[in-house]
Amino acid sequence: MFIDRARIYLKAGNGGDGVVRFRREKYIPAGGPSGGDGGRGGSIYFVVDEGLSTLMDFRYRRKFVAPSGEPGGSKDMAGRDGEDLEIRVPPGTIVKDDETGAVLLDLTVPGSRVLVLPGGRGGRGNARFATPTRQAPAFAERGEPGPELWVQLELKLLADVGLVGYPNVGKSTLLSVVSAARPKIANYHFTTLQPNLGVVALEEGNSFVLADIPGLIEGAHTGVGLGMEFLRHIERTRLLLHIVDAAGVDGRDPVDDYHKINEELRLYNAELAERPQILVANKADLPEAQANLPRLKELAASRGQEFFAISAATRHGVDALMRRAGQMVRDLKKAEPAAEQVQELVLPKEEPAPLEDFTITEVDGEYIVEGPGLERFLRRLDLNNRETVRYLQTLLAKIGVYRKLAEMGIPEGATVKVGELEFEYME
Repeated sequence: MFIDRARIYLKAGNGGDGVVRFRREKYIPAGGPSGGDGGRGGSIYFVVDEGLSTLMDFRYRRKFVAPSGEPGGSKDMAGRDGEDLEIRVPPGTIVKDDETGAVLLDLTVPGSRVLVLPGGRGGRGNARFATPTRQAPAFAERGEPGPELWVQLELKLLADVGLVGYPNVGKSTLLSVVSAARPKIANYHFTTLQPNLGVVALEEGNSFVLADIPGLIEGAHTGVGLGMEFLRHIERTRLLLHIVDAAGVDGRDPVDDYHKINEELRLYNAELAERPQILVANKADLPEAQANLPRLKELAASRGQEFFAISAATRHGVDALMRRAGQMVRDLKKAEPAAEQVQELVLPKEEPAPLEDFTITEVDGEYIVEGPGLERFLRRLDLNNRETVRYLQTLLAKIGVYRKLAEMGIPEGATVKVGELEFEYME
């Protein structure tokens, strides 16, 4: 089954907690603190795997959570870092923010390993809080939660050449005779229900990837037929082979078909209308085609495009067409800049706010202290630990919270709330 869209949840691992430990060596009766730091949580990476061609792996698994870091140990030993989580995606995968739809990553280079979410930092052990005046701290720091993100994955096939044209003009037949691909072929519209890829091997030792894009009819850009499902797969192709039924077997005019398909490409993406094309008149061996071939050749000339008359069923003219397509692909590749290999996802990041940036609001006689930097800091403290609370109170005095409360005229015994901590104000 061909799956080219998915919505998944990503969460990096939490940092491990720092621990409270003290030295207990035989000949050191009053040993100092020795609690180690927690390990960093596992990070999440996207790896571009050339062996994948769909997003099928994400049909049943939608949540990816990296392991957390381990708590610190005694003797200043840091906890083990959480193992990184690698998520394999096919080349051509676009990563979008699920909430905003903004494109975060465009993964096109096979073998790329891109950092998406870094693991949370480990908490500091009690050894890190020792000072000349606090020689035996009995508290430590919690690990930082790993960041999380819902994303949309969207696959745009990486093919050198795309086959476009109305249904039943012979695109699938052409793909089957020039490659090892075996698409379903039948004499009715929308036989092809998914894009098919094939590798065309040329005698010069060169090759290129050919994609059969189904579902293009008039109105495709608005969702008529299967157009909206698969038009995106044309966007990455370097060259289009525009296939028309020169014999008009279904009663349509091939010249009219040509104009309508190009208009659909233009309406979907204006750049597609300017993509190099070769006009290919298929079924040219049928008697009904003879009157249309001069018209089609003239049409191609007027658009500055090359023209080939072929019969996919008998292979007449097919080899010459493939050789020319291969040469054009090679020329187009040479003119392209080298693909940039992305190393990591650059999300909009807010710099951590300083602890000193806080506000105090009086609500019904209670004084509420708030600040993004302070709140982030508090989440890493165990406020059930008395020493932690004393450490926090010292910090509040240092950053000016008590001074500000005094300036506001706080009465003695009034309640002060700082995050989950609640205490009575005493001068």
